[in-house]
Amino acid sequence: MDLTAPLDTRAFSVPPFAAACLDHADDTWTEAFDHPFVHALAEGTLDPDTFKFYQMQDARYLEAFADATSLLSTRCADPDDKLWFIDAARLAIVVEGELHEGYGEELGYGPSDIRQLQLTPNNRAYQNHMIDRAQRGTLVEGTAAIAPCPWLYIELGQRLEREMGEIPEDHPYAEWLAMYRDPEFNEYMANLLGRLQRFADAADETARSRAQTAFTTSVRYEWMFWDQAWNRQEWPV
Repeated sequence: MDLTAPLDTRAFSVPPFAAACLDHADDTWTEAFDHPFVHALAEGTLDPDTFKFYQMQDARYLEAFADATSLLSTRCADPDDKLWFIDAARLAIVVEGELHEGYGEELGYGPSDIRQLQLTPNNRAYQNHMIDRAQRGTLVEGTAAIAPCPWLYIELGQRLEREMGEIPEDHPYAEWLAMYRDPEFNEYMANLLGRLQRFADAADETARSRAQTAFTTSVRYEWMFWDQAWNRQEWPV
């Protein structure tokens, strides 16, 4: 299954600055679709305990994503932008949380297990990066740092739909695959990338350069997130 081939078209437009961020990420973006975790997930051969490890770490990651988008809302002067980032935080916690709740019942973990979870080094580093850029970076830099997470997942959903067609009814991760094919996410990405473009237009060249670096760093952390689950990463000491 070739998940690295570029899409002929995307279901949402990619403004110039978002395209420049992709160019800056270069091969890193492609590598994020080619990790063995992704292939095993798509093929349905991923070990359930590995998927459980991933899901539990992801639940905690999404809390930090919500924190980052909430922080970005405080940086916005436009009320519509404030509300959009607040809604993005809510989406991360509520909508994606419903997916985690369903798999938690199936795989045997609950909210108390999530709260007591020790973050992996890769997960903690990714969270720190997003929060740091949302707090200390410019608005365009903070927005660039959160963009790869939803973008990669939504594009992965589109790539898998192209490669797989209909999801087999007996696929063990059908619910996960179906979620990221949802056309409603295309509107989410259009709104996010449109704001990224406006913030880039209002910034100077130094801020735009730092934003591209923040974007690429997050893409690297996306690959590292697959990897921490694939290897069930632990702290070395």
